[in-house]
Parts: sequence; C-alpha cells; structure tokens
Amino acid sequence: MNGQQPAFASWLDDTNEITRMFLGASQIPDLVNLAGGLPESSTFPTADLAELANRAIAENGADALAYSPIEGNPALRDRIAARFGSERLKLDRSNVLIVAGGMQGLDLVGKVLLDSGDIVAAQTPAYLGALDAWRPRQPRYRPFFPDQPRFDPRHAFSDAKFAYTVPNFSNPTGKLVGTDVRQAMVRAALELGTWVLEDDPYGSLYYDHSPLNRMIDIAGSVGADIYRGPVIYMGTFSKTICPGLRIGWVIARPDMIEALTIAKQGTDLCTSGLNQQIAVDLLDAGLVEKNLPRILSTYKERRDVLCAALEKYLGDHFEWEVPVGGMFVWAVARSPDMNTDDLLKFSLDHGVCVSPSSVFDPDGADRSGIRINFTYNAPDRLTEGVRRLARAVEAMTG
Repeated sequence: MNGQQPAFASWLDDTNEITRMFLGASQIPDLVNLAGGLPESSTFPTADLAELANRAIAENGADALAYSPIEGNPALRDRIAARFGSERLKLDRSNVLIVAGGMQGLDLVGKVLLDSGDIVAAQTPAYLGALDAWRPRQPRYRPFFPDQPRFDPRHAFSDAKFAYTVPNFSNPTGKLVGTDVRQAMVRAALELGTWVLEDDPYGSLYYDHSPLNRMIDIAGSVGADIYRGPVIYMGTFSKTICPGLRIGWVIARPDMIEALTIAKQGTDLCTSGLNQQIAVDLLDAGLVEKNLPRILSTYKERRDVLCAALEKYLGDHFEWEVPVGGMFVWAVARSPDMNTDDLLKFSLDHGVCVSPSSVFDPDGADRSGIRINFTYNAPDRLTEGVRRLARAVEAMTG
C-alpha cells in the first residue's frame, strides 16, 4: 500500500501548545491543579442520584433505556420551560432543547449560525471551551468588554452573527455583568437583529449578591403568546448536581430550537434517555434546591481562602477582584513584563498549574493574566498551590 491518505482538516492546526500543556498537566505527581473549572466531588448528591437511577430504570425503563426524541424527553422539556418561565418569559416545550451538557449547546449554535469568516462578538476574555467549539467553523472574533465604562453594545454587535456572553461570573474572569449593561445588550440585539448567546453555567453560584435578571428574562415580553426573542439561553446541571449527568438545555425561540434540533440529529441523535429521566425525577424531588446550600457554603469558604492566600503570597505581583460568585479568580500581573505563558512552564516545575490568559484571548495575544479555580481543591491545597505559584513567580522574575 503506497498511497498517501489526505491531510487532516486545516482547522486542527489552529490550536496552541499552551492548551495541550495545561490540559496534560494532570499527569504530574502531587500537582495542585488550579487551572481547571471543576466542581468539588463531595458536593455530588450520590446517594440521591443512585436512588433516582434505580427508580428511573424500575419505573420507566422501557422509555429511559430506549432512544429519546431528538429534542429531548418531553417531560424534561416541560419542566425546564416551567422552571425558567414567568409572566414576562412565556415558555413551553417548543422553546427547549435538551443537550448533552453545555458544550454541546455551544457546538450546535456554531453549526447553525456560523460560516467561515463570520463575525462573533465575544465577551473577552472568552471561555476557552466556546473558542474550541467554534474553531472548526473558522469565525472571526470581535472582542467586547462589558465592564468598561464606554462599552457600546450596538457597535460591538454590528454585523455579528451572534454575540457571546457569560454574564453570571464569567469564565475566566469571574465578573458579574450589571443589570444596566444586560439591558443595553438586549436592546442592541433587538435593534440590530443580532442573536445573543447567554451562557449561564454558574448562574446559581451567588455568594455575596442577589441574583440578577437573566438576559433572556429581559428579552421576554408581557402579553406575548410565547418567547420569540433574540437571546439564546444555555444552562446545565453540571455545577449544581454533577457534570457526569451530561444534561444541559438551550432555551430559545421555536425556529432556533428547530434549527438546533436538525444539527443535533447529525451529531448524536439524542441525549441519554436514562439521564434525562433522572433529571426529570431530580427536579420533581427538589434536589437542586436541596443540594445548593452545601455547594455555596463549600465554595464561598474556598474562595475566601484562595483570596487570602493570594493577598499573603502574591499581592506584590498580581491584582484581582474578589468575585461575588462563580468558580474563578482572574489575577492580572502588575508588571507589564510578566508573561503568563512562561509562568505556566515555571509553575509546572513547582508542582502547580494555572490557566494563562492567552488561551482565553481569541487572538491568543494576552499574556498578562491567569485564571485560578477555587472550587476543586480543599482549603489547605489552595493555600499550598498559591505558595508554590509564588515560588514559581520568584524563580521566573528573580
């Protein structure tokens, strides 16, 4: 056999060694991993889920173990519609698509909206997973910064296929977008006819602030028969129950749900019927509400420990804001000479891993910051990780 196979698709070349480096760092013995966005496994309601899984098979096995409708289990779609609907936001199952976690929702939106060269207006720094999901579509990015005083969403969204935002405790920055800016973004979307993708995996993780209205709530209309607005809303059970359930949802106007369903048909045919039935039962049992206080208590303590350690060991080198929710602290170097891609290499030598800012920049150019996760590690490991990171900074700068 002498023939040469065709080359792999060109988009596979559009990645970077930094991403591979920190994703592969888990192989390092005794590593303190501050780089990921992982929940604490002790918060998973394992006993409750075991009982619900047994019930799903015993009582609904014929349906739960079979193929599910592409759009999702009708009962689960109804419950998601009821959970997020209101007088202003009229929802029924035609507004809901069940997906295999939030990442599939991102992938499907790219499939139905993006052609090569299209513009995505992206809240920047942007979620790495979204950039990876859309990489095969080869879009162009227009960064926008909703926390800047002169942010103009009309200018940012103009000519974009869609705008992407994580308004509740952005990944990676942990920032909370204020109500006035949310309203301005929705107005711009309505005026320009631009889709807005509101990615909300962290929307329940408020520690020191009252929950703000979602953008899809703002886009709703009192008196409308059903929601037909420009906001595409994505949520997941990964942060409030467990990521292994792989159940997420997209809420949008019916024609968008139909388009996403066509894309999903060619992706995985359907989301796990068993896991969807478990999701129906856990909602009926109030398991999210039961589990959330333990999550919030655990994560708030760890956030405070991390920020105290940063102040003690790295205050001379970085500045940051204490997030009022979410899973991340975004630390920006005080010195313009700090290159956090280089810092990653030094940190790995010192047994700690953080995420450098370049992987969250659509252009890959930002080397000034690091994302630090505080939910995955116990308090003593968080403190040890920051101590190791401080030693890495001293080794690099000294």
